[in-house]
Amino acid sequence: MASARQFELAKESELRVEVASDAPLRLRLLSGTAEIFGTELPPGNWISAPPHSKIAVFTWNGATIELDGISEVEYVADETPMVSYVNVHAILDARRGRAKSSQASGTDSSQGPRVIVVGPTDSGKSSLCKMLLSWACKLGWKPTYVDLDIGQGSITIPGCIAATPVEMPIDVMEGIPLEMPIVYFYGHTTPSANGDLYKVLVKELAGTLERQFSGNAEAKAAGMVINTMGWVEGLGYELLLHAIDTFKCDVVLVLGQEKLCSMLKDVLKSKPNVDVVKLHKSGGVVLRNQRVRQKTRSLRIREYFYGLSNDLSPHSNIVNFTDISVYRIGGGPQAPRSALPIGAEPVADPTRLVAVNINRDLLHLVLAVSYAKEADQIISSNVAGFIYVTDIDIQRKKITYLAPCPGELPSKILIVGTLTWLEG
Repeated sequence: MASARQFELAKESELRVEVASDAPLRLRLLSGTAEIFGTELPPGNWISAPPHSKIAVFTWNGATIELDGISEVEYVADETPMVSYVNVHAILDARRGRAKSSQASGTDSSQGPRVIVVGPTDSGKSSLCKMLLSWACKLGWKPTYVDLDIGQGSITIPGCIAATPVEMPIDVMEGIPLEMPIVYFYGHTTPSANGDLYKVLVKELAGTLERQFSGNAEAKAAGMVINTMGWVEGLGYELLLHAIDTFKCDVVLVLGQEKLCSMLKDVLKSKPNVDVVKLHKSGGVVLRNQRVRQKTRSLRIREYFYGLSNDLSPHSNIVNFTDISVYRIGGGPQAPRSALPIGAEPVADPTRLVAVNINRDLLHLVLAVSYAKEADQIISSNVAGFIYVTDIDIQRKKITYLAPCPGELPSKILIVGTLTWLEG
């Protein structure tokens, strides 16, 4: 479908659209009021939808929407879970209000809600997070968004855990605004690569946020909204419980899975102040196969260097091998069997730092630039940004890399994992 077409939406219905990867699509609100993931559409203005995106235009009271361009899928749905979502928002808002007023009276219950959104892959977790954040901002709160989903990454590139304050409703097309994100580089897109390191970084991030909250009453009362991975069994489930515990979550929203909900209710019943709430996932959620998820990851990395609509010009730079130090976290030589107690298996230390020899193995890898001053501070330091290795000249001992901006690297300490990207 390429020509402009209009959709009349009845109250509490939504227009669901899947944007193609290579064809432009724009939309505008002609009459009534409507929102995308909790952010209101400005009347009459055309908005360009990013390629590959899946959007749902919801109206509480009825609206007319015009689409122009090509989509892969578009239809109107009148059954949505939005009423239950907005009810959750109202409860969270009341808790924020109580936290703020208890600050004024000097009592100790001044912590706003800490909400963690859990559920299997493609159940609409990040969409619900955006709604809850945007609705909170609309009422003047500035909640903290925490993203623990290393597979996709909605604050920065995949392979990281990150947090950022959100001060205004999330721009429909630009995504999460990045005022001052705190980013820790895990370096892999699955937690099975190093589950212990994942836990250590989650703990570091939680500790950093606790320190920030202790000096910022406003942020503390606004609380946090935490997005998680879609892996909810085995190690994934263990990491979920670890995150609930580490961030001291008091609201667990379970999207679309009975089994997970009852397991969490059972294991958390000893914590009287934790509410586990089951919500229906949106019918507009699309299941993505491994190839599509891989492509989305690649696009997120590309976006970091080139911008959402190719509006950035990354810079190619060259440094000598001696100008940088590259480290890998985890692995490394194990203790010999002879040095172990009888029957014990040798294990690699999951948080051991290993200096990496620069060679062709680094080609096409994305490396994090650490804020660490010394190597032993790497795990406890967040990162300044990322570079992409485009060439390695072994003869001349020079490495060519792509960076999002010109100038020297903020640090010579780089971290490598298994995050690869093939440009183009």
